[in-house]
Amino acid sequence: MFSLQTIFGSGMQFYALLDDAAATAHDSARALHAMMKAADRQPALDAFKLARQRERAVADKIGRALVDSYITPIEREDIEALGSALFKIPKQIEKFADRYALAIQHLGHIDFAPRAAMLEQAAAVVVEMVGDLRRMNLDRMSALNEKLRAIENEADRLMLELYREIYSGRLDSLQMFLLKEFFEILEKAIDRCREAGVVAYQIVLKNS
Repeated sequence: MFSLQTIFGSGMQFYALLDDAAATAHDSARALHAMMKAADRQPALDAFKLARQRERAVADKIGRALVDSYITPIEREDIEALGSALFKIPKQIEKFADRYALAIQHLGHIDFAPRAAMLEQAAAVVVEMVGDLRRMNLDRMSALNEKLRAIENEADRLMLELYREIYSGRLDSLQMFLLKEFFEILEKAIDRCREAGVVAYQIVLKNS
């Protein structure tokens, strides 16, 4: 006799799709860090456009799979929530890259690399958390959640230092505006990683 799983499938393809979404977000963060480390910091926007296209394609596949699948390994609402959270990461990174390309002539004196490195680290942790959903290991997921929280806290600390620089009186109005805008975009990208990690953590918490 065939089991329902044999007839309808196990729904395990959702893990692979979520892995792909997390990897795409990480690739986008890595591309931004590489651009910020480059000596000329010339924006190569193709990498960010490609990441967004890949993310949209994965989101479409997840949506279709949710319609077509009778069985899912975790609740449908959780798959949708995590997919949506992952989708927002490269979107935020592309926003930074696009605006950076327009304002690069005013930003040569600003070093974005350390914060871009933190974003790449946060996205890497998200990849681990999404990959660990198959195991539903609460201890492991809790440790990764704390690691992601620590990165977010450090980013918040650096933002406070940034505001001290903004209000120091040493910058003109344009420099103040650009410094605040671009660092806040990066901070929000890290927040997007944190949001995705929280969703992954809550899924494991619910299913443990």
